[in-house]
Amino acid sequence: MELNTPQPTELCLDKARRLLVVDFEDGQSFQLSCHYLRTHSPSAEVRGHGHSEPMLLRGKENVTITHIEPVGNYAIQIRFDDGHHTGIYSWSFLYELGVNMEEYENRYAERLKNTP
Repeated sequence: MELNTPQPTELCLDKARRLLVVDFEDGQSFQLSCHYLRTHSPSAEVRGHGHSEPMLLRGKENVTITHIEPVGNYAIQIRFDDGHHTGIYSWSFLYELGVNMEEYENRYAERLKNTP
């Protein structure tokens, strides 16, 4: 984990709205959709073996989280109802997803639109 990444103070899964709400000690709070977390997973399936641009995944709009498991004191592993469960979401990765959500979602949508 990066040394200056704020630690989460609360994680709450809002199943009805399909959101993972993550509050950090610096006051930042992010509402990360299950779709966003699934399509931007840090797993090798989505990213390859580096932190490259995520592969385009179609048909994940209604995916939901079924289980969240802590990984040490630095991350969580998320299980999705489509069977995906291999990504380890570190605190720094979740924070990055939150801070950059609008940019990442827009770029992903643009790539989907321009790829047959």
